[in-house]
Amino acid sequence: MTTEAVLKDVYESEELLTGTDAVAQAVRLADVDVFSAYPIRPYTGVMDRLAKFIADGKFDAEYIIADGEHSQFEIAKHASSVGARAFAGSSGTGWLYATEALAATATDRLPVLALVGNRALDDPGAFGVEHNDAMLVRDLGWLIVWASTAQEALDTTLIGYRVAEDPKVRMPCAVAMDGGYLTHSQHMVKIPTKEAVKRFLPPYDLGKRRLHPDNPISIAPQVNEDWGMEIRRQNWEAAKRAVGVIRKAYDEFESIFHAGYPNPFFEEFMTSDADTIIVGMGTVSAAAKTAVRQMRKKGDKVGYIKLRWFRPFPSEELRKALSRASHLGVIDRDFAHGGPDDAGVLFTDISSALYRAKSRPPVIDFIAGLAGREVSIEDVIAMFRKVEKAEEADVVNWVRVREKSNRGSQGNSSGGKSD
Repeated sequence: MTTEAVLKDVYESEELLTGTDAVAQAVRLADVDVFSAYPIRPYTGVMDRLAKFIADGKFDAEYIIADGEHSQFEIAKHASSVGARAFAGSSGTGWLYATEALAATATDRLPVLALVGNRALDDPGAFGVEHNDAMLVRDLGWLIVWASTAQEALDTTLIGYRVAEDPKVRMPCAVAMDGGYLTHSQHMVKIPTKEAVKRFLPPYDLGKRRLHPDNPISIAPQVNEDWGMEIRRQNWEAAKRAVGVIRKAYDEFESIFHAGYPNPFFEEFMTSDADTIIVGMGTVSAAAKTAVRQMRKKGDKVGYIKLRWFRPFPSEELRKALSRASHLGVIDRDFAHGGPDDAGVLFTDISSALYRAKSRPPVIDFIAGLAGREVSIEDVIAMFRKVEKAEEADVVNWVRVREKSNRGSQGNSSGGKSD
């Protein structure tokens, strides 16, 4: 069969969808059994679309409206434990309100999938995108992956279920997307057929770990020092195994859908001969790629890497890709006040991964786009110019931040420079 014939066989239509609409399509195609909802923008659109699918007879699932985010994720956790494929989602402080349930879902190794529509953490109130909400669970035992387009959001949701539910992994998975910039923006999206998705995603099966009267087991017993450390080690091993499972899942996804993900963990854009590389996550890639194209026309050897999987962190793969560069920059749409070098979270993880590299380019950090502030093409070009002179630059650079707010308080922390 020709490639065109193959694509007709696996895709049923192409539609203009928002990021949340695309995730809802994936939840429908994955034949999710139970999803729980509590509205908090900007993730809410996915639940609106799922409700419409049910009302129109296009989807058969148990839709449970919770009284808050904590209850919402408790519902998803318990549904998963009894053998139901479960979905939930939240944003910003709503995600934090569910922290107890999020921690228990991870430590119990229940493969719930959740959408995190990235939103700033209050106070003062802000609905714009920041990545700290999803990053909350980075050390708890959640898989975390960022989508940057609506198509990637649909594909990643299906892949997320495949990875999370694999018997070698069985970890919950957070699919993160930038609030507003992706949750509400529209893209052309190819929607797979239900038959093709079934070929890729097997039915959910917890096996002997399913909580059922006919299968008397104990989940989350009180263990303390007797077994607590061994359980942590088991979860640690599952996270390590997830790397191989992710590779296999993307290979099989590619063999069916021809989606174009040669590297499951990150996307390289014009990096093969690049002297200067910048790394980022999420929708900032649109401005970054355009900046790279413009600079390449002027002869600048620059490239961009869009990181998808944040947990598990692809240390080995990134070391190989980044060690080729002479200078390296990181865009952090997050903050880690008082952290190493007063830098952002992604910068710290990348610096740690590079510690074992034989060739370590100088790395500088750009904290940008917080609370939804735009990161423009011109901003990224200015970042590249600064990275090219990394030896002369500050380690941490706040991009387009006022030096002083209207209230007179300092807008820039000590040791960091504002652009």
